[in-house]
Amino acid sequence: MTAQGVVPLAEIVRSGFTEGWHDGRLVALGADGAVEFAYGDVAEVMLPRSSNKPMQAVAMLEQGLDLSGELLALAAASHAGEPFHLEGVRKILAGAGLSEEDLACPPDWPLAEAAKLELVRVGGRKQRITMNCSGKHAAMLATCVHNSWPTVGYLDPGHPLQRAAREAVERLAGEPVRADAVDGCGAPLYGISLVGLARAFRTAVLAAPAAPERRVADAMRAHPEYVSGTDRLDTDLMAGIPGLLAKAGAEGVQAVALADGRAVALKVSDGDHDRRAVGPVLVAALRRLGVEAEVLDRYAETPLLGGGVPVGAVRSAI
Repeated sequence: MTAQGVVPLAEIVRSGFTEGWHDGRLVALGADGAVEFAYGDVAEVMLPRSSNKPMQAVAMLEQGLDLSGELLALAAASHAGEPFHLEGVRKILAGAGLSEEDLACPPDWPLAEAAKLELVRVGGRKQRITMNCSGKHAAMLATCVHNSWPTVGYLDPGHPLQRAAREAVERLAGEPVRADAVDGCGAPLYGISLVGLARAFRTAVLAAPAAPERRVADAMRAHPEYVSGTDRLDTDLMAGIPGLLAKAGAEGVQAVALADGRAVALKVSDGDHDRRAVGPVLVAALRRLGVEAEVLDRYAETPLLGGGVPVGAVRSAI
């Protein structure tokens, strides 16, 4: 273990030579909620990034947000900006009497390459609605309208909506927020431990069906393509493993929970911006928990190319 409390989680092997490592931290909880295994300092504070979104969506339901199905899944999403995602965001906004101009997330390109290329082809530009967090922002605005709260300044940490979100994160994680930051979309970001993140996902899948946290989990699991997008890790895992809840976060964060309460949370320290390490490490952790599913084979290794052909892979080191 290094001084920063991280350990090698994945190895980068090219032509049989290990040329590098992805360090990080990982915790797995058993069905009883106890730590089953851990790598690195999993009690240290970290920023969950978009893995916080399901907890923020819980706060919105608790404050009266009236969404269900794919639109509730979109409230917890890091969507790819595909046409069905944008249609859903517009429905949320229209239901609150609002428009795209009310979104405070920054303009961005769609995450889906095909959607981005199509937008460029027709002469389009970065838009707020195509930013991956626009579903969450639309739901935040709808929550404000429901409560007659100001929609201008809804991202301010002192806004009633954001105070409620912070309280929800603390309650679900079972620990206080230990760092306050600003996420890439401009929303408040709450720092907790990896254990707290895993605990929050476990709480969501085990809650009573009518509980807000279970409603969010059920919507995400029923409509995984709205949480992420076509051909993405979260979507494939939730579609391929019955009862699994998954949500990625930027800078190499990933959290999942199985229907019986087993859960995994991990963070790759270098940010893993192409997500090449997260998949193999998560697959290894799930398999160690006894999970077997065909979808895991797809993400067990990330191929490395040489001259356009596979010559190695990024593999789990745990």
